[in-house]
Amino acid sequence: EEDFEIIDKKQLPDAAELRNEEKAKPEEARWSAPILSLAKKASENLALSYGSALKSASLVGLVSKPGSSDSPAKTSTRCHTMEERANLMNMIKLSIKILIQSALSLGRTLDSDFPPLQQFFVVLEHCLKHGLKVKKTFIGQNKSFFGPLELVEKLCPEASDIATSVKNLPELKTAVGRGRAWLYLALMQKKLADYLKVLLDHKHLLSEFYEPDALMMEEEGAVIVGLLVGLNVIDANLCLKGEDLDSQVGVIDFSLYLKETQDSDGKQDGGITAVLDQKHYVEELNRHLSCTVADLQNKIDCLEKTNSKLQEELAAATDRIGSLQEEQQQLKQQNELIRERSEKSVEVTKEDTKVELDTYKQSRQGLDEMYSDVWKQLKEEKKIRLELEKELELQIGMKTEMEIAMKLLEKDTHEKQDTLVALRQQLEEVKAINLQMFHKSQNAECSLQQKTEAISSFEGKTSEMMSSMKQMEERLQQAEKARQAAEERCNKMKQELAGRLDSCRQQMSQLDSKCSSLEKELKSEKEQRQTLQKELHQEKDATTLLKTELQQMEGLKKELRKLQDENQQLKKVHEEQEQALEEMGLHLSQSKLKMEDIKEVNKALKGHTWLKDDEATHCKQCKKEFSISRRKHHCRNCGDIFCNTCSSNELALPSYPKPVRVCDNCHTLLLQRCSSNSS
Repeated sequence: EEDFEIIDKKQLPDAAELRNEEKAKPEEARWSAPILSLAKKASENLALSYGSALKSASLVGLVSKPGSSDSPAKTSTRCHTMEERANLMNMIKLSIKILIQSALSLGRTLDSDFPPLQQFFVVLEHCLKHGLKVKKTFIGQNKSFFGPLELVEKLCPEASDIATSVKNLPELKTAVGRGRAWLYLALMQKKLADYLKVLLDHKHLLSEFYEPDALMMEEEGAVIVGLLVGLNVIDANLCLKGEDLDSQVGVIDFSLYLKETQDSDGKQDGGITAVLDQKHYVEELNRHLSCTVADLQNKIDCLEKTNSKLQEELAAATDRIGSLQEEQQQLKQQNELIRERSEKSVEVTKEDTKVELDTYKQSRQGLDEMYSDVWKQLKEEKKIRLELEKELELQIGMKTEMEIAMKLLEKDTHEKQDTLVALRQQLEEVKAINLQMFHKSQNAECSLQQKTEAISSFEGKTSEMMSSMKQMEERLQQAEKARQAAEERCNKMKQELAGRLDSCRQQMSQLDSKCSSLEKELKSEKEQRQTLQKELHQEKDATTLLKTELQQMEGLKKELRKLQDENQQLKKVHEEQEQALEEMGLHLSQSKLKMEDIKEVNKALKGHTWLKDDEATHCKQCKKEFSISRRKHHCRNCGDIFCNTCSSNELALPSYPKPVRVCDNCHTLLLQRCSSNSS
């Protein structure tokens, strides 16, 4: 049986009284008259369309068919269910009518604390509970209207968001609470009538949950859906709290639908019945108030416990803040010490690097000068070497000519031994001179070879000397060939020498003159060779000096490498110190962010209160006055009231499952906090 009382229809307000009340309203509420008239026309048309069906159903249920074998108990239960359905239909019509009128007269979005809205949900819950089947489980019997509402998710994909949000609410523990949350969300979406219509279109699925004579299985369910269409005019913003939805008592408050008795002089009987009804109603109210008082006491105890816990957490938080401040001071001192040390080390390293750079520049300048000098000396030596090669070629040519001449003279003297004794002596002297010249030329060749070896050690071009030696050998071969030709000529000349003795004597005199000239030339060549030997000694000394300078350069390079390694090590130490400083700065910034978060949490715990609608007449941010076009909106973070332009942002908060309305200031603060936490 249901938990509400059936009242007399005389106590309900008539249509004429409602019209008189509407005329008596001020002019500010007349703008809602067209919307109210549309809702009334929709409800009247639906009532007329389903009136005939209700009458036929009532006649079929009350009048027994001929030949039927129904017992009187069944007919009485059938009449009882018909009365229940009629009473529920009347109550749902009244609740929807008063809800629409009060919402349009109020002219703003409805909260969950609005009494007509609460009573509408209670009546709708009774309608959905009517004729529910009892399901047996392992725990016990279960009878809730959330089962048929879950079918909407399968039949209508648009309702999947409501089902998921209801399931994700952690505070809801009972099926009744989930069903109430589902109804709240469907009303806020303005699709409650559409979802229930989808259910009624699939009655073969509803038969698993409802009895055949239940309200939702009969034609009254379609009438209720038609009445619920008028609720799309209302804007509702409801708060879903699991404890309230689970522990809410579903009792109908008839004080909203009762009116004061008028014309007590003419209708005393009606007044007595009204007084008795009011007495029963007051008793029920007292009973429900006692239940609510007990619930409120339990809630007060829970709040006191939570308050004590919050105070303990605040004390712990203050202690933590103190310890964090001490740690922050210690970290600041350590950071200052590290900075001083790093600055000193950086200054020392800068000075050392400056000194090293100066020394390196000076040594580099000296080395550049040495290199330029050595390069000039090498160029001069190349020029000298070319001159010596030219002189060698000239001497070799002279030597070959002298050998040819000596051979010719020897042949002539052997043939003329008897007649040319004096010539033999002269020839022997010439031979001795030639031998001396040959030895001298050999010595000159050895010295020249030494010079070429020394020059090749500087230049590394011994291959050129080898090519010159090959040329010399070719010239010697050519000279031998010429010698053979000369011997043949000598044999021919022997025959002719007899007639040419006079000419030979003349030639001998010429040869004497030539020998004297050759001796002079040999003396000059000796002097030139001595000068060349001196120059070679000087070049050797210069090469030794260059070698020592090269060794010094290698030592300087090693010292430079050592200095570079030390510089790299100092750079690594400097980078490690900079990394340590950066890590210390990050820790400090994180501790500061934690301090700011704790301060903001303390401010939120101390200062944020939910501002009532009556207390605010102007927007807190833009200071504009609220009106019919400029509506009031609560910020879900700070609790203050703003206009639509100043609170058009939405963010996800810990206390709400989906993104909710937030003012501009709270939006910027929360975004900064999220960005700092992510960094």
